[in-house]
Amino acid sequence: MRRAVIKRRTKESSVNVELNLDGSGICEAKTPFSFLNHMLSQLAFYSLIDIRVAASGDLSHHVIEDAGIALGEALRKTLKEKGNIVRYGYAIIPMDDALVLVSLDLGGRVYSRIMLNFSREIIEDTPTEDLIHFLKSFADSARMNLHVYQLAGENDHHIAEAVFKALGFSLRTAIKVDERRKGDVTSTKGVL
Repeated sequence: MRRAVIKRRTKESSVNVELNLDGSGICEAKTPFSFLNHMLSQLAFYSLIDIRVAASGDLSHHVIEDAGIALGEALRKTLKEKGNIVRYGYAIIPMDDALVLVSLDLGGRVYSRIMLNFSREIIEDTPTEDLIHFLKSFADSARMNLHVYQLAGENDHHIAEAVFKALGFSLRTAIKVDERRKGDVTSTKGVL
């Protein structure tokens, strides 16, 4: 089983993350932000990764950023022996008025481009800039190349939810073991 536990403690926050890449999409998210918890449940459900996150701290920015960092560290730890994973994943997901594209590479090259046009500063109880920062922190910490593009949408809740569903589908594809590779890494260089 590809599992990891990360405990991240700073002067600003405390975050515990448990991941099981070979799970069934179970999520236990306990952060001070109900909307972030909802987004993490979408990520777990559509990726089929079991995710447990418990986070607390002084400011929303610190808690949400450190949750993204810890989640990325856990993903990287579970893929330490990347071997023959598919490596790439992408999805285009609609949710009512919203249409979002997510594409990612788990090959170890860090880069993120997040192009979202939120019209509000807060969705429910979660700052939109912190959701974007969560995605960047997650990608950086996981050593992932992540592209997120809003193709359409006016409702910020729908846009954000489409993002986390598309991220889940993309991860589900990328972490899958490619049996045809027989242990070879998915790179013409021979290393990731």
